[in-house]
Amino acid sequence: MAGHSKWANIKHRKAAQDAKRGKTFTRIVKEITIAAREGGGDPSGNPRLRTLLEKARLVNMPQENYVRAIKKGTGELPGVNYESQSYEGHGPSNIAIIVETLTDNKNRTAAEIRHIFSKGGGNLGANGSVSWQFDRLGMVKIVKANHTEDEILETLLDCDIKDITVGEDIIFVTCEPTSTDIVRKTLEEHGAKVESAELEWVPKESICIEDEEAAEKAIAFLESLEELDDVQNVYTNLG
Repeated sequence: MAGHSKWANIKHRKAAQDAKRGKTFTRIVKEITIAAREGGGDPSGNPRLRTLLEKARLVNMPQENYVRAIKKGTGELPGVNYESQSYEGHGPSNIAIIVETLTDNKNRTAAEIRHIFSKGGGNLGANGSVSWQFDRLGMVKIVKANHTEDEILETLLDCDIKDITVGEDIIFVTCEPTSTDIVRKTLEEHGAKVESAELEWVPKESICIEDEEAAEKAIAFLESLEELDDVQNVYTNLG
């Protein structure tokens, strides 16, 4: 249980900036629309929707935003038909990357991602080409504040957690997917401020780029992917 990766800390800061400019809302609204379309608009019978509504609560999304998204998903209101698509490949310094997208135009999204990989010296691969290097796990992020790693570990002794890592401002708790909600609730009951609780692709092993110039190039590459409107999440094994 050690310090979290440089990219994770950068991504967290970027997520805070995205929240301020509304980009986080846009991404969650897309996910809610799809969840409602595929599983119905009743959270009690749609676990995926229930999780997303909790995610919306954590970022203080106004109720009217997610209610409208649900109605668009169920067809009560007209809306855009979003489709999910994942891309896998290698970026600068051979870092492994998984990109998750939600789009109303797959051709446009694929072209934009191919352009970034080609321009940045990366290579797109087939599905499964890098995902075997990751595990799908629950990731709960809490504000570091005055909490210590030992305190969080003690709080979660009865929960099925896999790891606790400490970032600059955030403590990251990984757990089995089915334990994500339990871990979140336990932390909140003990006074921790949870920033997010969702499933993520977590690398089985992280790589560290020692050369500073090469590391900055890799980070810039990842940030350019994050900036695309259709991109929901970018995961990497960059440490």
